[in-house]
This record gives sequence, C-alpha cells and structure tokens, in this order.
Amino acid sequence: MTPPRPLVIGHRGAPGYRPEHSRAAYELAVRMGVDAVEPDLVVSRDGVLVVRHENEISGTTDVADRPEFADRRTTKTVDGERLTGWFTEDFTWAELSTLRCRERLPRIRPHSAAFDDRQPVLRLADVIDLVAAAAGERPVGLVLEVKHPTYFAALGHDMAALIEAELARARWHGSLVIESFEQTVLAQLRGRGIRASFVYLIDAAGAPADLVAREGDAAATYRDTVSPAGLDALAGEVDGISVHRRLILDPRRAGREPGESVVDDAHARGLQVYTWTCRPENVFLRREYRGKGGASAFGDYEGEWGVIRDAGVDGVFVDHADLGVAFFRG
Repeated sequence: MTPPRPLVIGHRGAPGYRPEHSRAAYELAVRMGVDAVEPDLVVSRDGVLVVRHENEISGTTDVADRPEFADRRTTKTVDGERLTGWFTEDFTWAELSTLRCRERLPRIRPHSAAFDDRQPVLRLADVIDLVAAAAGERPVGLVLEVKHPTYFAALGHDMAALIEAELARARWHGSLVIESFEQTVLAQLRGRGIRASFVYLIDAAGAPADLVAREGDAAATYRDTVSPAGLDALAGEVDGISVHRRLILDPRRAGREPGESVVDDAHARGLQVYTWTCRPENVFLRREYRGKGGASAFGDYEGEWGVIRDAGVDGVFVDHADLGVAFFRG
C-alpha cells in the first residue's frame, strides 16, 4: 500500500538556504512549493508577536554587535534552562525591528550565513502579509508554533489573546495549524473559538513546561504522552501530535517494540501525526544514514526520510523546501 503524501511544511521558511525566519526564507519556501510555512512566536516587551526560534536572540540576530543594546545582556531561566544573552521581552518592537537576521548554524550552513545582516526581524503580522502576497493564486497555509507560553504568562503576556487579536486583524481565512509543546495554551486558543487544527508538539525527552510548572516532578513526560494511555487522553483534546522524528525512526524511544508505530497508534485514535525536522546534512541524520564529507555534507537523507514517509505521517517539517517537496511529493 502506498502511504499518503504528507503536507510539506517550510520549517521557519527555507533555513537550509537563507537565515531562518527572514523574509527571504519565507518567500523562497513559497516559491519552492511548500504547502505551509511555520513561524515560531515569541513576545516583545510591548506585547508584539515576534517571529524568532527562541526569545533569546543572540544566535539569530546581530544584537550582540549593537553597542546601544549591550546593557540588555542578562541571564534568565526559561523553562528550566539557564540562558545568557538578549531576550525579546526586554525590547520594544520598535527596537527589535532595527535588528537583522543571521544564520543560526553558520558552520553547517555557510551559504545561508552569506545572507546575514540583510533583512530585519519580522512580526507575525509581516509573515501573514508576505505569505498572502507571495502565494498568489496557490494557497499556502500557516503553522504557528507558540513558544514558552507559561513563561510569557508569568511576565504578563497572554499569548492566546495576542494570537487571536492578530489573526482577527489579518482576517486570515487560509489553512491554519497552531502547535505548542504546552497543551494548556492550545486549550486556551481552542476555547477562544479560533478555527484551526491544534497540534501538540512531542519531544523525544523531557516534560512539558506547563505541567512542570503546575505539578513539579510529578508531571507527565513526553514519553508518557505517546503511550497508548497518553494518546487516549489526547483524543478529543487536540487534533494531532507532532513528534520528534526519533520517535518514528527508533520506536523504542516511544515505548514501542520493533514493528510497532506511534503513528499507527495515534491514527487509530483519530489524531493526525506530523514530524520534525527532516534535514539532509550528516550532522542531523541517524548514524546509519550519514555519508562522507563532514557534518555539513548531505548524507543518505532519502533513506531516512523514506522511513518517515512509509510510517504514514500526515505532515513533515523541512529546512530545504525544494528537497522536501521533491521527495515527499515524488
């Protein structure tokens, strides 16, 4: 039986070729034919939804080279991780808009790094507008990842309310998926009547920050969540799950025996299954799919991606939009 063709989602645009979350990355992903693009959402001091991989931005912008912001460098604990750098919540949007995008992995992706410092940081509003304009007659969907909602709530930012307001402003009527590693914010968004598919992100290890904040060491882990009982509890609460690809490539990480599949178990409960992130470089591939040429060279990514495709997933996140479209639609 031929598995269905999954949705191909441009993960932060097309970061295999341009700095992630830059205008050029999104426009390139659309031109390369993705079904949707995925902006990550964090918050500025004045409550603007900013598109960045994380709220700590020293690795993805030129902020560390800006003397006027040198005194903003600080150390914080975000979802249990102690980080030192510059954080979006310490800047107004007017200040963030002066920053320029940089490649997060310059040693792995030097071609993308050649486009550093050319384009400004974007808001969700900017991504919505550019996707609508770039798509033309071909519909391109949005997959919004809500980052650190419990952390931002403690700072006084209601991310569900901010997202609702921005979607209303934009009058977005296209395909919409909203995802988060925290189920609490998904329930809040669904409760606001937003028309979207709600997808729970599942990492290969650890526990959700909202549950840890509420329950401490008793919090259910992500592995608990993908157990049969955990999937039973999710059915009807969310529309799908988005699992780290390791949970598909190595079923034991999901508590399955060889030949068993978390994808099949989720589908049996009416849940869609997405996976992240399909990348071709050796450094990201499982050992058996790596080739010669070092960390940045492309390995046998088609071999690894074939396992994911054959598992029957409903959507895949890709960094190299053209490769993803060619492989998963081929």
